[in-house]
Amino acid sequence: MKIANTLEQFLVDHDIRFNKLHHPHSSSSQSTAESARIPLNEMAKPVILEDEQGYVMAVIPATRQVKIRELNSLLNRNLGLATEPELRPLFNDCELGAIPPVGQAYGLTTIVDSSLNDCCDVYLESGNHEDVVHVRDTEFRKLMQGTRHAPICMH
Repeated sequence: MKIANTLEQFLVDHDIRFNKLHHPHSSSSQSTAESARIPLNEMAKPVILEDEQGYVMAVIPATRQVKIRELNSLLNRNLGLATEPELRPLFNDCELGAIPPVGQAYGLTTIVDSSLNDCCDVYLESGNHEDVVHVRDTEFRKLMQGTRHAPICMH
């Protein structure tokens, strides 16, 4: 399958070097990491939150959960989890459950858990359930340039 057009165009426009890895069909970030045989802590997953001001994408390792209370305090917002039906129009070139953790490509405010900055390799959902995008550490930092980085998750 082809990766999501929006993601691919964003990577090309920002001169991000990446490669695509094919894997057996999976249904979650954790199962994608297991299926693709990549370390769970290097698999970045998006968590989409919302409030009356709009949507925010938190990017965290697949092994962790976002700390919503701390995130709300950090951003001075009242965010809650967005529902799956709300995500379809936001990510119309993606299969549900395979949303790329690159909110900037989709016009979303994005905040990245700082633990991902320590990874030598980072893997991203590609918009489908059978491919991941792999970037090296320097490319990930370039990709997430301009986003806020903070400790926003827990095990």
